[in-house]
Amino acid sequence: MIRALPIIAMLIATQSLLAQTLIPQNSNTIFQAAIQSQAGTNPYRTQIKLGIDVLADQGFAPLLGKRVGLLTHPAGVNRLGISTVRILHQNRAVNLVALFGPEHGIYGNEKANEPIDNAIDPRTGLPVYSLYGKYRKPTPNMLASIDVIVVDLQDIGTRSYTFISCMKLALEAAYENGVEVVILDRPNPLGGLKVDGPIVERRWHSYVGAFSIPYVHGLTIGELARMSVSKPGILNITDLQRRSGKLTVVTMDGWNRYMSWPMLGLKWIAPSPNIPDFPSAVGYAMTGLGAQLGNFKHGIGSEYPFRILTHKNATLDQLERELKRRAIPGIEFERKPLSEGDTGLYVKVTDWRAWRPTELSFHMMQITALFDPVNPFSSAPNTQMELFNKHVGSTSWWSEISGKGAQANRAGFIGVWERQAKQFQIQSQAYWLYD
Repeated sequence: MIRALPIIAMLIATQSLLAQTLIPQNSNTIFQAAIQSQAGTNPYRTQIKLGIDVLADQGFAPLLGKRVGLLTHPAGVNRLGISTVRILHQNRAVNLVALFGPEHGIYGNEKANEPIDNAIDPRTGLPVYSLYGKYRKPTPNMLASIDVIVVDLQDIGTRSYTFISCMKLALEAAYENGVEVVILDRPNPLGGLKVDGPIVERRWHSYVGAFSIPYVHGLTIGELARMSVSKPGILNITDLQRRSGKLTVVTMDGWNRYMSWPMLGLKWIAPSPNIPDFPSAVGYAMTGLGAQLGNFKHGIGSEYPFRILTHKNATLDQLERELKRRAIPGIEFERKPLSEGDTGLYVKVTDWRAWRPTELSFHMMQITALFDPVNPFSSAPNTQMELFNKHVGSTSWWSEISGKGAQANRAGFIGVWERQAKQFQIQSQAYWLYD
């Protein structure tokens, strides 16, 4: 079902009041307690029902009498860890006839950026249509055998993570072909109050940036879908198709916007190989943009993906001194030995309220321009420039960092993006499904 909330924005007089009103005063304390006790003793843990759990409680009502397709991956499970594929396939009331796989495939065993072929699922005998191969948008032939497509994908709250782009293309194809869409909603692991970073310009829209939203967007995948069908111009379909389509968001029970993942009492299942745990999801938001160009490494291939920083052209002492000199709010750095024998700087979030997730990445861009012999942004080939801008999304920042390197006016840009992100949060409240 779709549950509408009142538009809170009308009650908020200023952006500063928004920040004070939406973030619980004890949210940082709760977050830290949760982080420290992921093993199982956290008194703040709660038990929520995910979209798939609520769907089961409803007796799978939105699917009855219909031919069902399912778009999912390994993290598509109920609160007990049972896969949505298994739940739908084994239920006699549900006629599951096809599976659809995003990047990394329905079982998460495919590498990033590598195309995947259609296949037959050995566990169910059902056809698996790849949405990360020859096609990224379901074709009419793929949809011809179904009446409804169910989407159960775990996002991590960051714009360039491709599962929300996959959802958007599936939504467009379904609306174009008269197929219903059911979104089984899931938590935003970063919670629903953090919004941060640049909003991608339309010219840079791509599979790593399909929505004009801040890099950290603060919405669930169901809320993004709801926004997409409610606002003209987000989906690349006709307005008639948008108004004629049918979307059902099966909302969670018990999730609130202040809740980050460790508060939920749920086991983390990797939605992709390089996001094996919640800390890596936090790191993705912090360092992903900062390692796009230049000689930074951010832990991919180590036991701390997206959390360990090293630089090819700087000693650990030099890098640590430069990062600490900048006194970035909400984070600290500590040395950690890695299994391969190296040592890196681990990024710790020490103050959740003060933490601006993407800020570190823009410091990293300045630092790599400082340490590299030549400004890597000014010397980047067109392919690297385009990929960078598809992730970051700001032409003016590209001009600034490629022209000025370490002297770029980072603080000015971050201030502008912070104001834009708060405005986005106010506007997005029209599509919120949770308090």
